[in-house]
Amino acid sequence: MEVRLLDLISQYDGIRSEIEDAVKNVLESQYFILGPKVEEFEKTVAGYCGVSYGVGVASGSDAILLSLMALGTGPGDEVITTPYTFFSTVSSISRLGATPVMVDIDPETYNIDPGQVAGAVTGKTKAILPVHLFGQTADMDRINEMASERGIKVIEDACQSIGATYKGRKAGSLGNAGCFSFFPSKNLGGCGDGGMIVTDDEEFASNCRMLRNHGGRERYYHDVIGINSRLDAIQAAVLAVKMKYLDGWSSGRRKNAEYYGRELSGINGISTPVIAEGNVSIFNQYVVRARDRDGLKRWLGENGIGCEIYYPVPLHLQKCFSYLGGREGDLPIAEKAAKETLALPIYTELTETEKAHVKDMIKEFMEGLD
Repeated sequence: MEVRLLDLISQYDGIRSEIEDAVKNVLESQYFILGPKVEEFEKTVAGYCGVSYGVGVASGSDAILLSLMALGTGPGDEVITTPYTFFSTVSSISRLGATPVMVDIDPETYNIDPGQVAGAVTGKTKAILPVHLFGQTADMDRINEMASERGIKVIEDACQSIGATYKGRKAGSLGNAGCFSFFPSKNLGGCGDGGMIVTDDEEFASNCRMLRNHGGRERYYHDVIGINSRLDAIQAAVLAVKMKYLDGWSSGRRKNAEYYGRELSGINGISTPVIAEGNVSIFNQYVVRARDRDGLKRWLGENGIGCEIYYPVPLHLQKCFSYLGGREGDLPIAEKAAKETLALPIYTELTETEKAHVKDMIKEFMEGLD
């Protein structure tokens, strides 16, 4: 039996006619860059998150980069973040000439450890960039409290967590701004790249709009040096259709997570995800810890089960960031997670038979280790 890590074809089959109609409408309008479809989608996402403004951009990576640009981040500044995340979280800081300051993570949630953040703040700290990893928000009360006391801005990397909640509030509404990715594998995924910045700060939103459009508010007049990072109308139209199904899809992932949690919890050598009190995860990934993780990954692949390692090398040990002086042993919790974690299929369309196959194959492998 084959069980894909992600099956976007099954998702598409359920909404095919709506997607095709939405794309056809854009093609007939011949209005492809920004415009009314994007503006409408920006308002929808902002309202969903409980904030006032949305700024559609070309990717989640650009959402982070533009947010930091809007803060005026540059050489001499430091931005505190986590090493256990996708590359663009840290590369966005480096691209602006600022210094990434990576601190360790919580061993259960894999999110940034607020206690470590407090110890990393200096007079050069421009912002804190927590990541809501795998669909669960970071401990934002503690992060916001220390940031507020020191006059530091907080930008949420919520690229994996649209719809996740923290004490009843949506990801993206918990800091000064939030960044989303609409990469196809996300719970809300487009038919290509796309992203969005959400915020309650009108001036910040206005600056992000300027920066995404070559630094100009009016065509051919450039106030600053920006970039070309605009959400396409076709992406906005597709995402607007999918937005109606987002909460249902995330609920389906939680139900599958409950199944795994129930069925895998008694297997020696497997640790299932921990959801912190006050959090509701959207399970963009379902990540377990496993004894002999690499052996388990090979075994599942041999038995037709898609799985993936998020992330095999923490960012402080990546070659391109060697100039920061990071060494093995500096951030041991992140390093340990990189060696032990494995993502399993979690998408809503998984059948009972497929889930049972995943569970059975994990059990068979782990029992063989004893």
